[in-house]
Amino acid sequence: MQHAVEIDVDAISDGKDVCVVGIMEHIEEAGVHSGDSACILPPKSIDKDKIRDIITATKALALELNVIGLINIQFAIQEDRLYVLEVNPRASRTVPFVSKAVSVPLAKIATQVIMGKSLRELNLLETPRTDLYFVKEVVLPFKKFAGDDTILGPEMRSTGEVMGIGKNPAEAFYKAQEGSGHQLPLSGSIFISVNDESKLPLVELVKQV
Repeated sequence: MQHAVEIDVDAISDGKDVCVVGIMEHIEEAGVHSGDSACILPPKSIDKDKIRDIITATKALALELNVIGLINIQFAIQEDRLYVLEVNPRASRTVPFVSKAVSVPLAKIATQVIMGKSLRELNLLETPRTDLYFVKEVVLPFKKFAGDDTILGPEMRSTGEVMGIGKNPAEAFYKAQEGSGHQLPLSGSIFISVNDESKLPLVELVKQV
């Protein structure tokens, strides 16, 4: 899927109710392995209508699949259409990130649900709100492996993750980059090399720099 935005969703279902706990917008385009993609919570550029569609689809899928516990779904938005890429009726690697971001112990609550408690009993029916932004950034091994191909794709290559927290997306992203070992320069020249297909969409972005 070319020029699509990927969305990661973590939710908990007790078979009757479903709580969408975290919606994460990938910073890289769809096609890069979710384990190699940076993501931001709450989403930065997804409008409210699409957020509602994502929540509705997540609840429908969880109930139809009779999931008891955690579920992770990866969506893509391309030309204003919502697609389902992958549904995993299990915990995802994003669970620790979401748990810290929304201050909800997802693994503990999911275990209680699996043991028979309902989300209503646990008082978790609505998506938790936060006033801050959280960015998950990956740590890649390229510095330690000279000559390794740095092109990202569907095969996961990262060896770790960090979290950046800020009052706005830019602050959270900056802190995540610092945490992953990237020092963002404040001055100097920029060299950009992209394939022919990406040149036209990139022009406007480059003009803003």
